Amino acid sequence: MYLFKALDAYPYDLEEAIEALNYALSYDDKNAKALCLMGKVYAEQLGEYEAAKECFAQAMASNMQVPYIYPDYVRTLIMNEDYEEAQKLLDFAIALKAADKAALYFYQGLLNEVQSEYKEAINAYKLAKKHGLNNEFIRRIEEEIGRVKGKLGKKKKKNKNKKKRKEDTSKNRSK
Repeated sequence: MYLFKALDAYPYDLEEAIEALNYALSYDDKNAKALCLMGKVYAEQLGEYEAAKECFAQAMASNMQVPYIYPDYVRTLIMNEDYEEAQKLLDFAIALKAADKAALYFYQGLLNEVQSEYKEAINAYKLAKKHGLNNEFIRRIEEEIGRVKGKLGKKKKKNKNKKKRKEDTSKNRSK
């Protein structure tokens, strides 16, 4: 009952959500859904990524096969710049039955992007789009792809300019 109150209140009434979560966890401190929601509160509302990671780790310890843990946990790891750990978790989660593949591939794209692996990010976003099940998500993915392609274009343009400057410099030296 308290878990439902917390889910209903989050993120609009944080005080009520946290109070209900504390009650829910006092009755069952291994409730994966309550632990995940507490992790979201720590990560998204408070920016306390280490505390959030602890909540998600406890949720995984209670049941690793619960697919709803992984998208929020991966996002938290990315925001905390724990890229290697995020990649390992993504590799595991994508193989889970009933996992939200669209969200996981989205976060794979985000992980690649923050590491300046733009081509890999675009490929991951395309997989997310393939698994997307609503128009709003697909539109967002198309925007992400366009934004990353813009970064990729700038990177190529910078490389061309550098090569051209090198060539110009060498021509000037040879004269």
